[in-house]
Amino acid sequence: MNEVMAELAKVQPEVTFVKLEAEAVPEVSEKYEISSVPTFLFFKSSQKIDRLDGAHAPELTKRVQRHASSASFPAPSSSAPKEDLNVRLKRLINAAPCMLFMKGSPQEPRCGRYMLHIDGAGVSRVDYDTFDILEDEEVRQGLKTFSNWPTYPQLYVRGELIGGLDIVK
Repeated sequence: MNEVMAELAKVQPEVTFVKLEAEAVPEVSEKYEISSVPTFLFFKSSQKIDRLDGAHAPELTKRVQRHASSASFPAPSSSAPKEDLNVRLKRLINAAPCMLFMKGSPQEPRCGRYMLHIDGAGVSRVDYDTFDILEDEEVRQGLKTFSNWPTYPQLYVRGELIGGLDIVK
């Protein structure tokens, strides 16, 4: 798994990877209830957002990509041209065949309508990705205008807006 992490670090330079020996830092192992190695913890804004126990390279790769695509990274320096918002929104909408823009994450939804949306759409039975619109105000406001849909969650399938909770139900 060390080689997998090294490769992921190359292809996801915006993600920080940290390796700790569980025995060397028992307080961390205890705090996060690590009972087997390897265990992978995912953090965003100093909060744990996901966990993967065991040596599952494909699943680790999938989760790193998913969290990296939904992450809000620092703005690029002024020397790099800023990506056009509409181009960025199209890229995010098409980041997965089924894409849900929501408040929070599936692990920690910040909107009570999330579970109703997922169940009503049948999304719980298909592979989908999410984007936390609370992490990026530009995307949050821009997507409302781009899609002419004023509320969240917003569900897209193959780049097409399906709608919000009422339409999906």
